[in-house]
Amino acid sequence: MKRVPPPHPDPSKPTFVLPRNACDAHVHVYGPADKFPLDPARSYDPPDAPIEKLEALYRLLGIDRAVLVQATVHGTDNGAMLAAIARAPERYRGVALVDDDVSPQTLRELHAQGVRGVRYNFMPHLGQSADTDKVRAVAERIAPLGWHVQLHITAAHLGAMRGFLETLPVPFVIDHMGRPMVADGLEQPALAELLDILRHPNAWLKISGPERISAALSQQDVPYADAVPFVRRMLDVAVDRIVWGTDWPHPNVREVPDDGKLVDLLPLYSDDATVLERILVENPQRLYWYD
Repeated sequence: MKRVPPPHPDPSKPTFVLPRNACDAHVHVYGPADKFPLDPARSYDPPDAPIEKLEALYRLLGIDRAVLVQATVHGTDNGAMLAAIARAPERYRGVALVDDDVSPQTLRELHAQGVRGVRYNFMPHLGQSADTDKVRAVAERIAPLGWHVQLHITAAHLGAMRGFLETLPVPFVIDHMGRPMVADGLEQPALAELLDILRHPNAWLKISGPERISAALSQQDVPYADAVPFVRRMLDVAVDRIVWGTDWPHPNVREVPDDGKLVDLLPLYSDDATVLERILVENPQRLYWYD
């Protein structure tokens, strides 16, 4: 089984100072495996990346809040994520993986523990492709709670999913910018499709994973800067429905990034402080801290 390397051992302190209550809207915690067992059906072996390591990183970066996204390696046992949220429930929210037959009572219990959404994967490398009929059924159950559906999907596949997404009874959040590859250029059909879908009032996007789409990676003056023009186009379309995340500890990437350098991309995405306040503070507040 593939083993995923650990996060960057010595991340830099960013030069950009994050605003108060800045939120990392996409992060995972793994293990420790002796306390929170891994799913036997997982597609990779992760490093231990417990909440204590994440909080040390946040002290360096200046991040005040976070959204913990359940990792596929733990399956639908959300124990590691929920234990992490319980350390500081006012600072943390969660996005869970749930069984297709999850009950309304279980959903209410997860809500009380800080969960505000469910995630579905449509990525072959994770060995999963969700059944849209079952996703819709769960979406109808989570609607009374004000939750959303989070989707790990590529921009190239969004077109085929559009009719489904736009008729969901809840907002939908697209992971990792929909992963339009920089090498395919700004005029690629996948990016155009993504931008068009983002015009729908229920569509949200996570600006995370520039290292997933970058062509030059860190082999440029500013690491992952070739992703900046893509992000700017996304902000032009849906600035009120975009959040930002590190994706720590960066599973299944070609190159493990320095998280300080990811923070320093933010003023390149926009030099308007009000825009950065929206994607770092105001938009996460609306999506995750609405109650």
